[in-house]
Amino acid sequence: MAYNPLQRGNIYAIMALDLFFYLCRFQISVMKYLYNLGILIYVLVTRLLSPFNSKARLWTTGRKGWELLLTEKVNHDDTNIWIHCASLGEFEQGRPLIEAIKKIKPEYRIVLTFFSPSGYEIRKNYSYADYVCYLPADTPGNARKFIHLVNPAAVIFVKYEFWDNYTLLLKRSEVPLYLISGIFRKEQHFFKWYGSFFRKMLFRFSHFFVQDIQSRDLLKGIGIENVTVAGDTRFDRVVQIAGSAKNIPQIELFRGGEKLFLSGSSWHQDEEIISRYINLYPERMKWVFAPHEIDKANVDRLEKLFTTRVARFSEFTEESAETRVLIIDNIGMLSSAYRYAYIAEIGGGFGKGIHNILEAACCGIPVIFGPNHKKFREAVELINLHGASCFNTFEEFSRIIEIWLSDNDKYSDSAENAANYVKTNTGATNRILTKIVLKDINNPFS
Repeated sequence: MAYNPLQRGNIYAIMALDLFFYLCRFQISVMKYLYNLGILIYVLVTRLLSPFNSKARLWTTGRKGWELLLTEKVNHDDTNIWIHCASLGEFEQGRPLIEAIKKIKPEYRIVLTFFSPSGYEIRKNYSYADYVCYLPADTPGNARKFIHLVNPAAVIFVKYEFWDNYTLLLKRSEVPLYLISGIFRKEQHFFKWYGSFFRKMLFRFSHFFVQDIQSRDLLKGIGIENVTVAGDTRFDRVVQIAGSAKNIPQIELFRGGEKLFLSGSSWHQDEEIISRYINLYPERMKWVFAPHEIDKANVDRLEKLFTTRVARFSEFTEESAETRVLIIDNIGMLSSAYRYAYIAEIGGGFGKGIHNILEAACCGIPVIFGPNHKKFREAVELINLHGASCFNTFEEFSRIIEIWLSDNDKYSDSAENAANYVKTNTGATNRILTKIVLKDINNPFS
Protein backbone atom coordinates (compact mmCIF):
# COMPACT_ATOMS: atom_id res chain seq x y z
CA MET A 1 0.00 0.00 0.00
CA ALA A 2 1.44 3.36 -1.02
CA TYR A 3 2.34 5.92 1.63
CA ASN A 4 -0.26 8.71 1.82
CA PRO A 5 0.95 11.85 3.63
CA LEU A 6 -2.54 13.33 3.61
CA GLN A 7 -3.86 10.34 5.53
CA ARG A 8 -1.18 10.80 8.21
CA GLY A 9 -2.10 14.48 8.34
CA ASN A 10 -5.72 13.53 8.97
CA ILE A 11 -4.65 11.25 11.81
CA TYR A 12 -2.64 14.08 13.39
CA ALA A 13 -5.61 16.41 13.01
CA ILE A 14 -7.91 13.90 14.72
CA MET A 15 -5.37 13.40 17.52
CA ALA A 16 -5.07 17.16 17.99
CA LEU A 17 -8.85 17.51 18.09
CA ASP A 18 -9.13 14.71 20.66
CA LEU A 19 -6.47 16.40 22.77
CA PHE A 20 -8.32 19.72 22.52
CA PHE A 21 -11.60 18.20 23.72
CA TYR A 22 -9.79 16.35 26.50
CA LEU A 23 -8.23 19.60 27.71
CA CYS A 24 -11.64 21.33 27.57
CA ARG A 25 -13.21 18.56 29.66
CA PHE A 26 -10.28 18.70 32.06
CA GLN A 27 -10.61 22.48 32.36
CA ILE A 28 -14.33 22.20 33.07
CA SER A 29 -13.72 19.50 35.71
CA VAL A 30 -11.10 21.63 37.43
CA MET A 31 -13.30 24.73 37.28
CA LYS A 32 -16.24 22.76 38.69
CA TYR A 33 -14.09 21.72 41.65
CA LEU A 34 -12.78 25.26 42.16
CA TYR A 35 -16.30 26.70 41.84
CA ASN A 36 -17.75 24.45 44.56
CA LEU A 37 -14.71 25.10 46.75
CA GLY A 38 -15.12 28.83 46.20
CA ILE A 39 -18.77 28.69 47.31
CA LEU A 40 -17.80 26.89 50.52
CA ILE A 41 -15.00 29.38 51.23
CA TYR A 42 -17.41 32.29 50.61
CA VAL A 43 -19.93 30.85 53.08
CA LEU A 44 -17.21 30.24 55.68
CA VAL A 45 -15.71 33.72 55.36
CA THR A 46 -19.16 35.32 55.57
CA ARG A 47 -19.89 33.42 58.76
CA LEU A 48 -16.57 34.47 60.26
CA LEU A 49 -17.27 38.11 59.39
CA SER A 50 -20.88 38.09 60.59
CA PRO A 51 -20.13 39.20 64.18
CA PHE A 52 -18.35 42.29 62.82
CA ASN A 53 -20.22 43.14 59.61
CA SER A 54 -23.96 43.82 59.45
CA LYS A 55 -24.39 42.68 55.84
CA ALA A 56 -22.51 39.43 56.49
CA ARG A 57 -24.64 38.90 59.59
CA LEU A 58 -27.88 39.38 57.68
CA TRP A 59 -26.63 37.13 54.86
CA THR A 60 -25.83 34.35 57.35
CA THR A 61 -28.75 34.58 59.78
CA GLY A 62 -31.25 35.03 56.95
CA ARG A 63 -30.39 31.58 55.60
CA LYS A 64 -30.65 29.71 58.88
CA GLY A 65 -33.39 27.09 58.92
CA TRP A 66 -34.28 27.73 55.27
CA GLU A 67 -35.18 24.10 54.60
CA LEU A 68 -37.73 23.90 57.41
CA LEU A 69 -39.26 27.27 56.53
CA LEU A 70 -39.57 26.31 52.87
CA THR A 71 -41.29 23.06 53.84
CA GLU A 72 -43.81 24.98 55.96
CA LYS A 73 -44.47 27.87 53.56
CA VAL A 74 -44.39 26.33 50.07
CA ASN A 75 -46.69 23.59 48.84
CA HIS A 76 -44.77 21.17 46.62
CA ASP A 77 -47.95 20.42 44.66
CA ASP A 78 -48.85 24.01 43.75
CA THR A 79 -47.90 25.59 40.44
CA ASN A 80 -44.85 27.39 41.79
CA ILE A 81 -42.82 29.88 39.78
CA TRP A 82 -39.40 30.61 41.22
CA ILE A 83 -38.06 34.09 40.48
CA HIS A 84 -34.54 35.00 41.56
CA CYS A 85 -33.08 38.50 41.91
CA ALA A 86 -29.56 39.31 43.04
CA SER A 87 -30.59 42.49 44.84
CA LEU A 88 -33.05 45.39 44.91
CA GLY A 89 -32.22 46.73 41.45
CA GLU A 90 -32.91 43.38 39.81
CA PHE A 91 -36.12 43.08 41.82
CA GLU A 92 -37.37 46.32 40.27
CA GLN A 93 -36.70 44.78 36.85
CA GLY A 94 -38.51 41.58 37.76
CA ARG A 95 -41.41 43.27 39.51
CA PRO A 96 -43.51 44.09 36.40
CA LEU A 97 -43.34 40.45 35.33
CA ILE A 98 -44.24 39.15 38.79
CA GLU A 99 -47.27 41.41 38.99
CA ALA A 100 -48.35 40.55 35.44
CA ILE A 101 -48.17 36.83 36.20
CA LYS A 102 -50.25 37.23 39.36
CA LYS A 103 -52.79 39.33 37.51
CA ILE A 104 -53.22 36.80 34.71
CA LYS A 105 -52.85 33.66 36.82
CA PRO A 106 -53.58 34.49 40.47
CA GLU A 107 -53.60 30.79 41.36
CA TYR A 108 -49.88 30.51 40.56
CA ARG A 109 -47.55 30.79 43.54
CA ILE A 110 -44.49 33.04 43.36
CA VAL A 111 -41.36 32.01 45.27
CA LEU A 112 -39.07 35.05 45.26
CA THR A 113 -35.41 34.68 46.24
CA PHE A 114 -32.63 37.21 46.81
CA PHE A 115 -28.89 36.79 47.08
CA SER A 116 -28.10 40.01 48.96
CA PRO A 117 -29.55 41.52 52.13
CA SER A 118 -30.16 44.87 50.41
CA GLY A 119 -32.85 43.22 48.32
CA TYR A 120 -34.35 40.81 50.83
CA GLU A 121 -34.54 43.14 53.82
CA ILE A 122 -36.44 45.79 51.87
CA ARG A 123 -38.77 43.47 49.95
CA LYS A 124 -39.28 40.55 52.33
CA ASN A 125 -42.94 41.55 52.79
CA TYR A 126 -43.67 42.10 49.08
CA SER A 127 -47.36 41.30 48.72
CA TYR A 128 -47.28 39.82 45.19
CA ALA A 129 -44.90 37.03 46.24
CA ASP A 130 -46.27 34.08 48.15
CA TYR A 131 -42.93 33.40 49.79
CA VAL A 132 -39.77 35.52 49.94
CA CYS A 133 -36.44 34.17 51.14
CA TYR A 134 -32.69 34.23 50.66
CA LEU A 135 -31.32 31.86 48.04
CA PRO A 136 -29.34 29.12 49.80
CA ALA A 137 -25.68 29.01 48.82
CA ASP A 138 -25.13 27.17 45.52
CA THR A 139 -23.82 23.86 46.82
CA PRO A 140 -24.95 20.58 45.19
CA GLY A 141 -26.84 19.60 48.35
CA ASN A 142 -28.61 22.94 48.77
CA ALA A 143 -29.59 23.05 45.11
CA ARG A 144 -31.03 19.54 45.24
CA LYS A 145 -33.08 20.22 48.41
CA PHE A 146 -34.31 23.65 47.29
CA ILE A 147 -35.49 22.50 43.86
CA HIS A 148 -37.15 19.42 45.34
CA LEU A 149 -39.07 21.47 47.92
CA VAL A 150 -40.16 24.23 45.51
CA ASN A 151 -40.81 21.90 42.56
CA PRO A 152 -40.95 24.89 40.20
CA ALA A 153 -43.01 24.84 37.02
CA ALA A 154 -40.68 27.52 35.67
CA VAL A 155 -37.69 29.51 36.90
CA ILE A 156 -36.82 33.10 36.03
CA PHE A 157 -33.46 34.71 36.79
CA VAL A 158 -33.42 38.51 36.48
CA LYS A 159 -30.59 40.16 34.53
CA TYR A 160 -27.72 38.02 35.77
CA GLU A 161 -26.44 35.53 38.36
CA PHE A 162 -25.55 32.17 36.89
CA TRP A 163 -25.40 29.44 39.53
CA ASP A 164 -23.82 26.21 38.33
CA ASN A 165 -25.49 23.66 40.61
CA TYR A 166 -28.94 25.21 40.40
CA THR A 167 -28.89 25.51 36.61
CA LEU A 168 -27.54 21.96 36.21
CA LEU A 169 -30.30 20.40 38.30
CA LEU A 170 -33.00 22.47 36.62
CA LYS A 171 -31.76 21.26 33.23
CA ARG A 172 -31.73 17.65 34.37
CA SER A 173 -35.24 18.04 35.81
CA GLU A 174 -36.45 19.56 32.53
CA VAL A 175 -37.69 22.70 34.28
CA PRO A 176 -37.86 25.73 31.94
CA LEU A 177 -35.25 28.32 32.96
CA TYR A 178 -35.42 31.89 31.65
CA LEU A 179 -33.21 34.95 31.91
CA ILE A 180 -35.02 38.29 31.60
CA SER A 181 -33.60 41.78 31.06
CA GLY A 182 -30.25 40.16 30.39
CA ILE A 183 -27.34 42.19 29.13
CA PHE A 184 -23.99 40.80 28.01
CA ARG A 185 -20.65 42.40 27.20
CA LYS A 186 -17.73 40.96 25.30
CA GLU A 187 -15.47 41.46 28.34
CA GLN A 188 -17.40 38.84 30.32
CA HIS A 189 -15.81 35.45 30.92
CA PHE A 190 -18.50 33.66 28.89
CA PHE A 191 -16.85 34.97 25.74
CA LYS A 192 -13.20 34.36 26.64
CA TRP A 193 -11.06 31.40 25.57
CA TYR A 194 -10.99 30.17 29.17
CA GLY A 195 -14.76 30.45 29.63
CA SER A 196 -15.89 26.89 28.83
CA PHE A 197 -17.16 26.24 32.35
CA PHE A 198 -19.21 29.43 32.40
CA ARG A 199 -20.52 29.01 28.85
CA LYS A 200 -21.86 25.61 29.82
CA MET A 201 -24.22 27.30 32.29
CA LEU A 202 -25.70 29.44 29.53
CA PHE A 203 -26.64 26.40 27.46
CA ARG A 204 -28.92 25.24 30.29
CA PHE A 205 -31.32 28.17 29.83
CA SER A 206 -34.52 27.58 27.88
CA HIS A 207 -34.62 31.15 26.58
CA PHE A 208 -32.84 34.47 26.98
CA PHE A 209 -34.74 37.77 26.94
CA VAL A 210 -32.01 40.36 26.46
CA GLN A 211 -32.00 44.14 26.46
CA ASP A 212 -30.17 44.83 23.22
CA ILE A 213 -28.95 43.49 19.88
CA GLN A 214 -25.33 43.39 21.04
CA SER A 215 -26.25 40.88 23.78
CA ARG A 216 -28.13 38.74 21.28
CA ASP A 217 -25.18 38.74 18.88
CA LEU A 218 -22.71 37.80 21.62
CA LEU A 219 -24.84 34.82 22.61
CA LYS A 220 -25.30 33.75 19.00
CA GLY A 221 -21.55 33.99 18.54
CA ILE A 222 -21.07 31.12 20.99
CA GLY A 223 -23.87 29.04 19.49
CA ILE A 224 -26.89 30.11 21.57
CA GLU A 225 -29.90 30.75 19.34
CA ASN A 226 -32.77 30.81 21.84
CA VAL A 227 -32.61 34.59 22.29
CA THR A 228 -35.20 37.35 22.04
CA VAL A 229 -34.40 41.07 22.15
CA ALA A 230 -37.28 41.95 24.46
CA GLY A 231 -35.90 45.12 26.01
CA ASP A 232 -35.62 46.06 29.67
CA THR A 233 -38.57 45.55 32.02
CA ARG A 234 -37.40 48.57 34.03
CA PHE A 235 -39.12 50.79 31.46
CA ASP A 236 -42.43 49.11 32.25
CA ARG A 237 -41.75 49.58 35.93
CA VAL A 238 -40.99 53.31 35.75
CA VAL A 239 -44.18 53.87 33.76
CA GLN A 240 -46.08 52.07 36.53
CA ILE A 241 -44.37 54.24 39.14
CA ALA A 242 -45.14 57.45 37.26
CA GLY A 243 -48.76 56.42 36.91
CA SER A 244 -49.11 55.96 40.68
CA ALA A 245 -47.04 58.99 41.73
CA LYS A 246 -48.32 60.68 44.89
CA ASN A 247 -48.99 64.37 45.32
CA ILE A 248 -46.47 66.10 47.57
CA PRO A 249 -48.05 69.41 48.61
CA GLN A 250 -44.94 70.56 50.45
CA ILE A 251 -42.83 70.43 47.28
CA GLU A 252 -45.63 72.02 45.28
CA LEU A 253 -45.78 74.88 47.80
CA PHE A 254 -41.98 75.17 47.84
CA ARG A 255 -41.81 75.35 44.04
CA GLY A 256 -44.52 77.96 43.73
CA GLY A 257 -44.45 79.49 40.25
CA GLU A 258 -40.73 78.90 39.69
CA LYS A 259 -38.75 76.24 37.87
CA LEU A 260 -37.41 73.48 40.09
CA PHE A 261 -34.13 71.55 39.94
CA LEU A 262 -34.13 68.13 41.64
CA SER A 263 -30.95 66.24 42.48
CA GLY A 264 -31.93 62.63 43.11
CA SER A 265 -29.77 60.12 45.03
CA SER A 266 -27.03 62.75 45.22
CA TRP A 267 -23.50 62.07 46.44
CA HIS A 268 -20.74 64.34 47.74
CA GLN A 269 -18.98 65.20 44.49
CA ASP A 270 -22.04 66.16 42.47
CA GLU A 271 -23.45 68.02 45.49
CA GLU A 272 -20.30 70.11 45.75
CA ILE A 273 -20.46 71.11 42.08
CA ILE A 274 -24.17 71.91 42.16
CA SER A 275 -23.99 73.81 45.46
CA ARG A 276 -21.26 76.02 44.00
CA TYR A 277 -23.61 76.97 41.16
CA ILE A 278 -26.51 77.56 43.59
CA ASN A 279 -24.39 79.83 45.79
CA LEU A 280 -23.63 81.95 42.71
CA TYR A 281 -27.15 81.93 41.22
CA PRO A 282 -29.70 80.94 43.90
CA GLU A 283 -32.59 82.80 42.26
CA ARG A 284 -32.47 81.00 38.91
CA MET A 285 -34.52 78.04 40.17
CA LYS A 286 -35.77 76.39 43.31
CA TRP A 287 -33.41 73.59 44.36
CA VAL A 288 -34.28 70.21 45.89
CA PHE A 289 -31.84 67.52 47.02
CA ALA A 290 -32.72 63.93 47.84
CA PRO A 291 -29.35 62.63 49.10
CA HIS A 292 -28.49 58.96 48.79
CA GLU A 293 -27.64 58.85 52.49
CA ILE A 294 -30.14 60.55 54.82
CA ASP A 295 -28.45 60.09 58.19
CA LYS A 296 -28.19 63.26 60.27
CA ALA A 297 -24.43 63.65 59.76
CA ASN A 298 -24.74 63.59 55.98
CA VAL A 299 -27.72 65.96 55.91
CA ASP A 300 -25.84 68.34 58.22
CA ARG A 301 -22.83 68.24 55.88
CA LEU A 302 -25.01 68.88 52.82
CA GLU A 303 -26.77 71.82 54.46
CA LYS A 304 -23.45 73.50 55.24
CA LEU A 305 -22.54 73.62 51.53
CA PHE A 306 -25.03 76.43 50.88
CA THR A 307 -24.73 80.14 51.61
CA THR A 308 -28.48 80.61 50.99
CA ARG A 309 -31.31 79.51 53.27
CA VAL A 310 -32.06 75.77 53.47
CA ALA A 311 -35.13 73.85 54.68
CA ARG A 312 -35.50 70.19 55.57
CA PHE A 313 -38.57 68.29 54.47
CA SER A 314 -39.05 66.77 57.94
CA GLU A 315 -39.31 70.29 59.38
CA PHE A 316 -41.22 71.91 56.52
CA THR A 317 -43.64 74.75 57.29
CA GLU A 318 -45.29 77.45 55.18
CA GLU A 319 -42.32 79.71 55.97
CA SER A 320 -40.01 77.08 54.48
CA ALA A 321 -41.44 77.86 51.06
CA GLU A 322 -39.49 81.12 51.12
CA THR A 323 -36.13 79.31 51.18
CA ARG A 324 -34.20 78.48 48.01
CA VAL A 325 -33.02 74.94 48.89
CA LEU A 326 -35.02 71.99 50.22
CA ILE A 327 -33.45 68.73 51.44
CA ILE A 328 -35.62 65.61 51.37
CA ASP A 329 -34.48 63.74 54.46
CA ASN A 330 -36.60 60.62 54.04
CA ILE A 331 -36.78 57.52 51.83
CA GLY A 332 -39.53 56.62 49.39
CA MET A 333 -40.52 60.03 48.05
CA LEU A 334 -38.05 60.56 45.22
CA SER A 335 -39.93 58.84 42.40
CA SER A 336 -43.02 60.96 43.07
CA ALA A 337 -40.98 64.15 43.47
CA TYR A 338 -39.63 64.07 39.91
CA ARG A 339 -43.01 65.17 38.56
CA TYR A 340 -42.41 68.65 40.05
CA ALA A 341 -38.99 69.11 38.47
CA TYR A 342 -37.93 71.13 35.45
CA ILE A 343 -34.47 69.54 35.33
CA ALA A 344 -33.23 66.43 37.17
CA GLU A 345 -29.70 65.50 38.18
CA ILE A 346 -29.02 61.87 39.09
CA GLY A 347 -26.25 61.08 41.55
CA GLY A 348 -23.61 58.38 41.55
CA GLY A 349 -21.85 59.47 38.37
CA PHE A 350 -18.68 60.35 40.25
CA GLY A 351 -18.65 57.04 42.11
CA LYS A 352 -19.50 53.45 41.22
CA GLY A 353 -22.18 54.46 38.73
CA ILE A 354 -25.33 56.49 38.30
CA HIS A 355 -28.62 55.66 39.97
CA ASN A 356 -31.94 55.23 38.18
CA ILE A 357 -32.32 57.90 35.48
CA LEU A 358 -35.48 56.42 33.95
CA GLU A 359 -37.79 57.57 36.75
CA ALA A 360 -36.87 61.16 35.93
CA ALA A 361 -36.87 60.78 32.14
CA CYS A 362 -40.31 59.17 32.31
CA CYS A 363 -41.67 62.45 33.68
CA GLY A 364 -40.60 64.26 30.51
CA ILE A 365 -37.71 66.26 31.92
CA PRO A 366 -34.08 66.41 30.72
CA VAL A 367 -31.56 64.57 32.87
CA ILE A 368 -27.96 65.36 33.79
CA PHE A 369 -25.39 63.15 35.55
CA GLY A 370 -21.69 62.58 36.17
CA PRO A 371 -19.09 60.81 34.02
CA ASN A 372 -19.37 57.23 35.32
CA HIS A 373 -22.34 56.22 33.19
CA LYS A 374 -20.91 54.30 30.24
CA LYS A 375 -21.97 50.89 31.56
CA PHE A 376 -25.58 52.05 31.66
CA ARG A 377 -27.19 51.54 28.27
CA GLU A 378 -30.05 53.95 28.93
CA ALA A 379 -27.65 56.75 29.86
CA VAL A 380 -25.57 56.37 26.71
CA GLU A 381 -28.65 56.17 24.51
CA LEU A 382 -30.32 59.18 26.15
CA ILE A 383 -27.20 61.28 25.61
CA ASN A 384 -27.14 60.26 21.95
CA LEU A 385 -30.80 61.27 21.68
CA HIS A 386 -30.10 64.63 23.41
CA GLY A 387 -32.48 63.75 26.23
CA ALA A 388 -29.63 63.81 28.75
CA SER A 389 -26.23 65.37 29.29
CA CYS A 390 -23.09 64.50 31.21
CA PHE A 391 -20.89 66.82 33.28
CA ASN A 392 -17.41 66.33 34.67
CA THR A 393 -16.72 69.80 36.05
CA PHE A 394 -18.45 72.88 37.43
CA GLU A 395 -17.95 74.62 34.07
CA GLU A 396 -19.68 71.81 32.17
CA PHE A 397 -22.55 71.73 34.65
CA SER A 398 -22.99 75.50 34.33
CA ARG A 399 -22.97 75.40 30.54
CA ILE A 400 -25.64 72.67 30.36
CA ILE A 401 -27.93 74.40 32.86
CA GLU A 402 -27.54 77.75 31.10
CA ILE A 403 -28.57 76.20 27.78
CA TRP A 404 -31.68 74.54 29.21
CA LEU A 405 -32.69 77.72 31.04
CA SER A 406 -32.07 80.16 28.19
CA ASP A 407 -33.05 78.19 25.06
CA ASN A 408 -36.67 77.05 25.19
CA ASP A 409 -36.42 75.07 21.96
CA LYS A 410 -33.40 73.06 23.13
CA TYR A 411 -35.03 72.46 26.50
CA SER A 412 -38.29 71.29 24.90
CA ASP A 413 -36.43 68.97 22.53
CA SER A 414 -34.46 67.40 25.39
CA ALA A 415 -37.55 66.97 27.56
CA GLU A 416 -39.55 65.43 24.71
CA ASN A 417 -36.69 63.12 23.74
CA ALA A 418 -36.40 61.87 27.32
CA ALA A 419 -40.11 61.09 27.56
CA ASN A 420 -40.26 59.44 24.12
CA TYR A 421 -37.23 57.28 24.91
CA VAL A 422 -39.02 55.70 27.85
CA LYS A 423 -42.30 55.38 25.97
CA THR A 424 -40.78 53.64 22.95
CA ASN A 425 -38.87 51.14 25.13
CA THR A 426 -41.83 49.83 27.11
CA GLY A 427 -43.48 46.49 26.42
CA ALA A 428 -40.75 44.05 27.50
CA THR A 429 -43.05 42.40 30.03
CA ASN A 430 -45.66 41.47 27.44
CA ARG A 431 -43.02 40.22 25.00
CA ILE A 432 -41.64 37.93 27.70
CA LEU A 433 -45.02 36.60 28.78
CA THR A 434 -45.88 35.44 25.26
CA LYS A 435 -42.86 33.10 25.23
CA ILE A 436 -42.76 31.74 28.78
CA VAL A 437 -43.97 28.14 29.01
CA LEU A 438 -44.37 26.24 32.24
CA LYS A 439 -43.34 22.64 32.66
CA ASP A 440 -46.09 20.35 31.30
CA ILE A 441 -48.30 23.37 30.47
CA ASN A 442 -48.31 24.89 26.99
CA ASN A 443 -48.54 28.67 26.53
CA PRO A 444 -50.13 29.46 29.90
CA PHE A 445 -50.06 33.23 29.34
CA SER A 446 -51.31 33.34 25.76
